[in-house]
Amino acid sequence: MATGRFVLDRGRTGKFRFNLLSTNGRIVATSEAYETKRAALAGIAAVQKLAAGARIEDRTESAAGASSKTAAVTRTASKKRAAKKTAS
Repeated sequence: MATGRFVLDRGRTGKFRFNLLSTNGRIVATSEAYETKRAALAGIAAVQKLAAGARIEDRTESAAGASSKTAAVTRTASKKRAAKKTAS
């Protein structure tokens, strides 16, 4: 089974960063800057441990957008109930 990989680098400032690369070599995630290599390696270990079971928190829809979708679904359901009553 192909897996991604972590690439650890040291930047011009002397700080350490890592990238998580996908199986095709594209960057999936980039870390913050770490003062030490040990801290960067601990960051990699944390991502390895936490990411496997991480849940998805979708914040792409605003509260207003969610409300309007709910309202649209409610209107559609009401129309269907009214159509059934009329047909009966």
